[in-house]
Amino acid sequence: MNTKLQRVLIALTLVNLVVLTLLLTQTKAAESHSTAPVLRGRALEIVDENGNVRATIQLIPGRTDGTFPETVILRLIDAKGKPLVKIGGSTQGSALSLVGDNDGTYVVLKAEADASLKMLNKNGKEQVIKP
Repeated sequence: MNTKLQRVLIALTLVNLVVLTLLLTQTKAAESHSTAPVLRGRALEIVDENGNVRATIQLIPGRTDGTFPETVILRLIDAKGKPLVKIGGSTQGSALSLVGDNDGTYVVLKAEADASLKMLNKNGKEQVIKP
């Protein structure tokens, strides 16, 4: 093979390697910058494979008369559409609610002006604990 042709082929190979390296570097940089650092929105819903809402995070506006403050709430929902876990927060405090399956049991923990723990068992017996 001609030495001149060999030099041209080697030069083309080196140029191709440089171009490939630059393209790979730019692709990696583009991938790392394409991820948004923050997800912003008014609400978030997680749905199952059937399109049923299974979890939500919402901002519920307060009432203008001040009787209900603006509240952020997280709900975890079972396959039947029943919220089993609720976590909420507002300027008045926060609360956690855990609901039993279908037997009517629940636990509500509030950290507001009057903190309390309220429990109800399947027999309808309720107990409230306050400091």
